[in-house]
Amino acid sequence: MHTNDFDYELPAELIAQTPVEPRDASRLMLLDRTRGLIEHAIFRDLPRLLQPGDLLVANESRVIPARLFGRRETGGKVELLLLRRRDSRTWEALARGKGIRAGLRLRFGPQERPIACRILEILPHGGRLVEFESPIEPRLEELGVMPLPPYIQAELEQPERYQTVYSSTPGSAAAPTAGLHFTPTLLDELRNCEIEWTTVTLHVGLDTFRPVQVDDLTRHEMHSEYYELSAPAADAINRARAEQRRIIAVGTTAVRVLETAGRAAVEAGTPLQPAMGDTNIFIYPPYDFRVVDGLITNFHLPRSTLLMLVSALAGRDLIRQAYAEAIRKRYRFFSFGDAMLIV
Repeated sequence: MHTNDFDYELPAELIAQTPVEPRDASRLMLLDRTRGLIEHAIFRDLPRLLQPGDLLVANESRVIPARLFGRRETGGKVELLLLRRRDSRTWEALARGKGIRAGLRLRFGPQERPIACRILEILPHGGRLVEFESPIEPRLEELGVMPLPPYIQAELEQPERYQTVYSSTPGSAAAPTAGLHFTPTLLDELRNCEIEWTTVTLHVGLDTFRPVQVDDLTRHEMHSEYYELSAPAADAINRARAEQRRIIAVGTTAVRVLETAGRAAVEAGTPLQPAMGDTNIFIYPPYDFRVVDGLITNFHLPRSTLLMLVSALAGRDLIRQAYAEAIRKRYRFFSFGDAMLIV
């Protein structure tokens, strides 16, 4: 497999700039990978498209206002996008501005109460390791801005609209966007239809922003992201597997948690175990899924690791057909766009 195998042309006007209201009014493409069929629905139809006993597994990570605008102590504007916390004062970040080298000091916030940081080093992927003079997290709501993807040019009037309704653990630099379509009412309807629900955590980081830059996929290195699989979630997944019920991931980030845990379970010869740590799992065709039976996902950027993951589940040819159909039917793409259910 090569990166060019996952390229396609998308009209710019199909890149969603704003979310639909209500959340569950987005369109939903149903992709039956066994029969190779494509059908069209609305996201609020999800309860009738799933089966009683299905287990939905979603990522409950919450986006932090990780975009910081500041200045050098010697003058000049700078911007940081916080990606991952290493400790209470040290973060991995993307930096924008001229000459942001190791040793440079930056200041953020009002002149009467600024917070400073120092660039410790330039990281191999091009980011920066920065150390704040005091913990930045308590001041992020005051100083930070919601880090929307660069292809969204419209201003987000309600920052909470870039959070899932079930988000709870802060830590992501981007939303797990497949979950943006759910509403509290829809979650209740799913439970009333005997469709189970559990959550995992994966804090979305650098690979959301970094394109695949090599043609040979075996040479692409995924940046690691922090994940957690709790004991209740592991128990729910193990019960579903034992009872041969389907496990449907809500988003590619949930897939990465489940397959990381599934790989460890296969190697140990045990059921899924509670776990936390870093994962750099890279899923692309061909791939033998150990846990995931289905997926709810948005439409992804060309040449992205996310498009490669969904192609591993549904098959590259069927995904290419589905994306061509979505373009013909004028679906909305990317973070605020429409959704796909792969079963």
